[in-house]
Amino acid sequence: MECPICGSYNIEILNSKQKSSKKKLMEEYLLKCEDCNHVFKDIFSAKKPKSYRMIISEQGKSHKTTIDLSPSDELKVGDVLLSNLGQVEVTSIEVGDKRVNKSKIEDINTIWANSTEIPARIGFSVDLHGEVDSYKLDLDRDFEIAPGDVVKIDKHIVKVHVIKTQDRKLTSGFAKAGVIKRVYSKPVKFNNFDYDLTKDIFKKTS
Repeated sequence: MECPICGSYNIEILNSKQKSSKKKLMEEYLLKCEDCNHVFKDIFSAKKPKSYRMIISEQGKSHKTTIDLSPSDELKVGDVLLSNLGQVEVTSIEVGDKRVNKSKIEDINTIWANSTEIPARIGFSVDLHGEVDSYKLDLDRDFEIAPGDVVKIDKHIVKVHVIKTQDRKLTSGFAKAGVIKRVYSKPVKFNNFDYDLTKDIFKKTS
């Protein structure tokens, strides 16, 4: 908010009231500039919330629902929303026949999201030179795994080589469990390890 007389942003709100029309919500403010003492009114308007299609992933299952959002706002991947199924993080936005990282909400067809209120379920593969032991793990969503980590899992001590996330493969850096789809590893002849994931095994899949 800017004073129309002196251009100052040092503004005090004296009063506010909300008005509504069929398509818009309007907030009318009575304002005072604390630099020049000018008193003035200003109105802010936004389109009324509408329902948008949302698909929430939750440990391999998908739930279709809707969420009410203002068409005037912008949404981007990584935003956290409160849906009727709990708190979720936006993972993809569908506009027309394309997936985008951000969009004005009124242009969105479908919002794709992950639940943030449950552990992340990730795949973990151990390459046994022709055979593979594969596991499903339930991890805290902020748990970090990096290529090069030496990990104990079940009867194996392994080194992480590749991490597959929702949109890329990592051979360096790190990723949080909340975005990991699968970790690929190979056994090593070490007695020591960085951490033990055995307790986090949900099931062995092969």
